[in-house]
Amino acid sequence: MHVLFVEPCFPYYQTKFVKALASVGARVTGIGEVPAQSLPSSIRELLHGYEQVSNVCSEKALYNAVRTVQEREWVDRLEATVEAHILTAARVRAACGIPGTTERTAYLCRDKPAMKEALREAGVPCAQSTGARSAAEVRAFCKKVGFPVILKPRDGAGAAGTWRAANEQELEAAIQESGVGPNRSIAVEEFIEGHEAFYDTLCIGGNVVHEFVTHYYPGVLEAMRNRWISPQFITTNRVDAASYNDVKEMGKRVIDVLGIGTSATHMEWFFGPKGLKFSEIGCRPPGVGAWDLYCAANDMDLYREWAMGIVQGRPETRPSRRFAAGIINLRPERDGRIAGYQGLDAVEKAFGRWIIDTHLPPAGTSTQPVDAGYMANAWMRLRHPDYDELRRMLDHVGKTVRVLAQ
Repeated sequence: MHVLFVEPCFPYYQTKFVKALASVGARVTGIGEVPAQSLPSSIRELLHGYEQVSNVCSEKALYNAVRTVQEREWVDRLEATVEAHILTAARVRAACGIPGTTERTAYLCRDKPAMKEALREAGVPCAQSTGARSAAEVRAFCKKVGFPVILKPRDGAGAAGTWRAANEQELEAAIQESGVGPNRSIAVEEFIEGHEAFYDTLCIGGNVVHEFVTHYYPGVLEAMRNRWISPQFITTNRVDAASYNDVKEMGKRVIDVLGIGTSATHMEWFFGPKGLKFSEIGCRPPGVGAWDLYCAANDMDLYREWAMGIVQGRPETRPSRRFAAGIINLRPERDGRIAGYQGLDAVEKAFGRWIIDTHLPPAGTSTQPVDAGYMANAWMRLRHPDYDELRRMLDHVGKTVRVLAQ
């Protein structure tokens, strides 16, 4: 099978998908923005071919690259795993006659108001939401549903560019900062109180073949706004517990309604006073190394499973559910440059056997802002057979380790 893969090296984890495709026998042609000679030799050696383009998010540029390859040889698939590339790739698939995620599916997984409208019509419980092109439309929605509300890009991912408004003063500030207007439509949503988590899958032909449930502590919006928090997310090995049945049923319903075929998915959900609510879904793998946690927790190579789905149309193994696994983001006490660390020896002594890996930028490294994400600055990943014990361990790491800055 000949697979075209968008951006084989950037971000860094893209190389794992290329290696996985090659490991199951695919011929891989990369399409990316950097010159071929700039690719790591370990990736160049795996690629069957490479096409450089000015912008992988440009439909015209990507189409021309795909057609160039098609003129010289057969192409079976065009794959993308980065949120910003999904819709462009889907449109080019349609134009070039390549099977895979459709434009409709990609659009509904990218545009938040359209996504929720389609799912509400199908009976999936969602927060009230709308698309807005003016401050007046935002205010009218808030008057209808009440505070608090969330303002965010229609096609945003995670908490990037997201504002929470609990009163009129905060709403006016959010309206100004969001830039809503005739040339910038945004999503406005009812704020759902409750615990935030995600349900991730690997689907083959519309069927869920692998599934994972992962919890945020605390919710993403709070975590990305407060420096003092050492945010975590933990994937559970209790996926088969009856308490997750409703989440899994909702996730599979969403996948069916949106027409997701052979693809990874990443679905956010809330559970609180208003019950279980769908938040949003991406037709791609989750970010910030979540799949690495799934691999470490389940004695499997999920990247290879993804490649098996594309190339062979079947999974190769089953998750062991032997461990729960989690990451904790360790933030510097202030902006500046990292000066050192305190508490690492104590954590290593207490939990050394359960530490998967760490990222500890050396002294002198410039700090990253609080909202840069879970893998900005320092982080540590751990696993343990007992989910509750792992939560305790990660809390202890957050209280023990200090990232000094100056």
